[in-house]
Amino acid sequence: MPEPTQGMLFGAPKSKSRTLVFDLETQNSFDDVGGRNKFAELRMSVGVTLDLDSGEFTVYREPEANALIDDLRAAKRVIGFNQKHFDYAVLSRYLKLDWEAVPSFDILEDLTRILGHRVKLDSVAEATLGTKKSGHGLQAIEWFRKGEWDTLIHYCKDDVKITADVWNFGVKNAHVLIGTWNGPKKVPVTWK
Repeated sequence: MPEPTQGMLFGAPKSKSRTLVFDLETQNSFDDVGGRNKFAELRMSVGVTLDLDSGEFTVYREPEANALIDDLRAAKRVIGFNQKHFDYAVLSRYLKLDWEAVPSFDILEDLTRILGHRVKLDSVAEATLGTKKSGHGLQAIEWFRKGEWDTLIHYCKDDVKITADVWNFGVKNAHVLIGTWNGPKKVPVTWK
């Protein structure tokens, strides 16, 4: 994969033909902001997109949040893991937008619909791909606070890459796997 390119603050929206995989990290935790209903107060530290066709990562820091939103709005489709409930709610701080108008596919939302319960990306990635995430969200907040941008960006890119790999596996194989107490469980999917 190519190295990440820095998103531009006032970059023009890209082509509508792109399918983007997306994730973001925050500056604060729910404990920091006083509750799980204060998404906008979490504030984005970094966001990353991956163009599925070109393999190009784009990295956006908080001052570039509007450029990220423009690119998401211009995409043919945005694929993520819990982006509809979490990431879009965090981005609402920067632009009030009807996110339902953004063509999106949320892997967690679909798996929850199929299974009747939520699963973690790490559970899906480990069972499906044999890989694990390189950290977790609370570590990402610490990296942001310490100014460890390279580590933070690497972690967010890893999450985006894992999400893209889970997506591609599901599209190709019409199933993914989730970890359970009894070992991996096959979950049929109809992703296109």
